[in-house]
Amino acid sequence: MPALNEWGKLEERKADEVIDAILDEQSCKRPCFTCSFQAEDIVVLHLLHKRLPEIPVLFLETGYHFRETCEFRDRLTQEWGLHLVNVLPRQTVAEQESAFGILYREDPTQCCKLRKVDPLLRALEPFDTWFTGLRREQSVTRKNLKKVELHQLPSGKALTKVSPLADWTWGQVWEYTGGNKLDYLPQYDRGYPSIGCEPCTALPQDPDNPRSGRWSGRKLECGIHTFSERSQ
Repeated sequence: MPALNEWGKLEERKADEVIDAILDEQSCKRPCFTCSFQAEDIVVLHLLHKRLPEIPVLFLETGYHFRETCEFRDRLTQEWGLHLVNVLPRQTVAEQESAFGILYREDPTQCCKLRKVDPLLRALEPFDTWFTGLRREQSVTRKNLKKVELHQLPSGKALTKVSPLADWTWGQVWEYTGGNKLDYLPQYDRGYPSIGCEPCTALPQDPDNPRSGRWSGRKLECGIHTFSERSQ
């Protein structure tokens, strides 16, 4: 990986240049990309796939996704020849609901922990570099996001977290999508700017906050981008 004092220079670089700089480093031996198949993720996936078509694409298969999301994932996986890894929770939906009830209604944070955070913790352990489609504009919780960060997992494992679109606007995402004739989730055409599990996704309550329709406005993050500790 670049020396830590060199990472600041990547803040001014374009998305593809950030990706190239990271992939060129000798320490980037086991990269992965977490992908929800939202528009930002498709942009990053397009950039990565041209450079590293076999990169593992980690999808958190919670069992609660929109049918359209799973259909889109499967179609794109076939068309692009993706190395898709469906990351599964320890319990099926039926097993979890039998043991704990409908957690997404009563305790959505615990539901996210069991179906997203804990599975991702296990899935990230073999990798040293973690690409994401995060953007600062997405939420107030992401406003201090850097394009390249050093993170430590609860296990103590360190990895480089790379968000090449950190400084992109929503308009830039769609400009790239249209310019490269990329497909996108059909839920966008129904007015959803942020798409997660179906029971916890609604139209935004605040037009200035695209994630305000998630979790009935009770929170803004599922936890997969807050569990790790940022070192740099």
